[in-house]
Amino acid sequence: QVQLVESGGGLVQTGGSLRLSCAASGFTLNFKAIGWFRQAPGKEREGVSAISTSDGRQYYTDSVKGRFTISRDNAKNTVYLQMNSLKPEDTAVYYCAAAFLIVTSRFLVADEYDYWGQGTQVTVSS
Repeated sequence: QVQLVESGGGLVQTGGSLRLSCAASGFTLNFKAIGWFRQAPGKEREGVSAISTSDGRQYYTDSVKGRFTISRDNAKNTVYLQMNSLKPEDTAVYYCAAAFLIVTSRFLVADEYDYWGQGTQVTVSS
């Protein structure tokens, strides 16, 4: 049984920071990628960042490059998303997800992921 649990969301002012955590349990050794996605009201789910578990390569959508950093702690089976310089347009429910099989060009594609967490709300006030 695979389980992903997000935490760390909250309310922050524009320019502030938050760190999201995604704790994984179950068959975590078989994951090839862990990704962060977000969904704002009335919008489609968007790939924000992902990390390859084989080589640590990181992927970011253009709108968060230079502001967000994804990292992992293998000993804790946890992936983090450090979010700095937050903007109101970053407001969304953030989900982490895990994939067993994935190709390089699709790390930010939600359909490639097999397991999902319940989500954590991030609200950035202007």
